[in-house]
Amino acid sequence: MKENGAFQLLLLFLTETNMKNRTAALNLLYTLSKDSPEELMEQLGEYHLNNIVNIVSSSTSEGEKAAAVGILNNLPVGNKKATDVLKKSNLLPILISIISSSESTSTPTTSWLMENIAGIFIHFTVPSDKKLQLLSAELGVIPLLVKLLSSGSLVAKCRAATSLAQLSQNSLALRKSRKSRWTCMPHSAEAFCEVHDGYCIVKSTFCLVKAGAICPLIKILEGEEREADEAVLDALATLLQDEIWESGSNYIARMSVSKAIIKVLESGNAKAQEKALWILERIFRIEEHRTQYGESTQVVLIDLAQKGDPRLKSTVAKVLVQLELLQDQSGYF
Repeated sequence: MKENGAFQLLLLFLTETNMKNRTAALNLLYTLSKDSPEELMEQLGEYHLNNIVNIVSSSTSEGEKAAAVGILNNLPVGNKKATDVLKKSNLLPILISIISSSESTSTPTTSWLMENIAGIFIHFTVPSDKKLQLLSAELGVIPLLVKLLSSGSLVAKCRAATSLAQLSQNSLALRKSRKSRWTCMPHSAEAFCEVHDGYCIVKSTFCLVKAGAICPLIKILEGEEREADEAVLDALATLLQDEIWESGSNYIARMSVSKAIIKVLESGNAKAQEKALWILERIFRIEEHRTQYGESTQVVLIDLAQKGDPRLKSTVAKVLVQLELLQDQSGYF
């Protein structure tokens, strides 16, 4: 179908007045675009992008909206040209309005719509574009992302965690240092963030701590479904960057992250286990945490050392050395 010009043909239906025909075309476009995001980008000029945004804004059909948002979500992340068009068309406020007014009762179509909106937020929170991140935060995206961590489907939770991780990558650089003499006005004690050791405001520094995102992130890891593990761990890892690893470790340890980490080490895939071990190694650099949580993690660590993915061998060994269950000079490395 793609070779025979299906994209161009289907795009003609975007201005079709018959909703049934238009929705059928959108659903087919969505399916084709999942496999060919680059080709989709070639075919979707500003005119067609604006038509799709108009459908999202004006359609009375939730299914039609979901398919339209899904097509936009399938555009390559990081494509500045497409994102600029979507920004100019005011897509972000439209999506925020949809998600803010959505009812708590969820149908499969509603879930699909929320998943696709969460996917679009990833496009608007790429860490390389702080101005775009700031626009998203000022419009109120962050509280909605945190809400999705608790109320969305697993796909929506995963995508929300990805956006929060992208935003949080810049929090350290954006926070106002308490040592700075160049502040125009005094900050309230409530704005002080113990992790970033400075003053954080959600709309300007994208701080996960101040956004209240840490507990719902950890709760996802404690669940039985594992598909969101990597995205959640990426978000938590932003609180353990080199400059703040100690304060970040203290904070997430206090949030009882160890139980969640054990769950991932027991049941997660190798990539998630690797990320979990990286976090655990940072937490266990602090003696207090080794004493408090070391014993509860021993069994799963030894099991991983014996039966886990060979690629995890050196990382597991590091943590075992921290717990004095393996000598540093051991041939295990």
